[in-house]
Amino acid sequence: MGLLGNELAFAHALTAQEREGVMALGNPKHFAADAHLLTEGDRSSHVLIVVKGWVTVSVATDRGATRLILGLRGPGELLGEMAALDPHPRSATVRALGPTDTQVISGDAFRRFLAEHPRVSGLVIRQLTFRLRSADQERSALASLTVLQRLAGRLTELSGSGGRPRGPYAPSGTRSSPAGAVVQLAQDELAASIGATREAVAKSLRLLRTQQIVRTGNRVIEILDPELLALLADAEGHQA
Repeated sequence: MGLLGNELAFAHALTAQEREGVMALGNPKHFAADAHLLTEGDRSSHVLIVVKGWVTVSVATDRGATRLILGLRGPGELLGEMAALDPHPRSATVRALGPTDTQVISGDAFRRFLAEHPRVSGLVIRQLTFRLRSADQERSALASLTVLQRLAGRLTELSGSGGRPRGPYAPSGTRSSPAGAVVQLAQDELAASIGATREAVAKSLRLLRTQQIVRTGNRVIEILDPELLALLADAEGHQA
């Protein structure tokens, strides 16, 4: 599983000239924390590039109001490209984790730019392929891994102890010494990130606390034993 991904953000993969050209197509827009940047099922076709802040990408599940978080996106990331490239409704909801600045570009302008810049078009196709594969892996994990395994894998990823970018969630600790790294995420958000109920996550966190693998507080989970946490995530062949 992986929410942060390992691909270079779209805007950061552009040349200076390409980046200037694509940003000039749009207009800046600010979103407050918890605001929806894009909504699943909506038929709009514009795209957004995150300039500052972090967002979640989630989809509805068979459990009605329950949502599954498929990704976290930060500065430089392109959002909404699927709806710009085909006439289907939005496939996911994008929500701001905190104050977020974006550049909003119409679908028509974005498509024209891609037609005139084949290299950029290739970057978008590569990003789409990577994200679809990542989403498939997330869904597969729901069927094959326990809540404890999925939780351990997610905490390993977000704390940076798996060598991935920390994003907004792990401001303390270092990659070479991840013990003491902190994940700043509410239990309901953590539950949505692994497709579990809040109650199931709370039960798994109690077990991790009992074994002194983590310490929890208000919207804070401190990783005390990253090696054991990673072992739990890797159980039965799982790789975070």
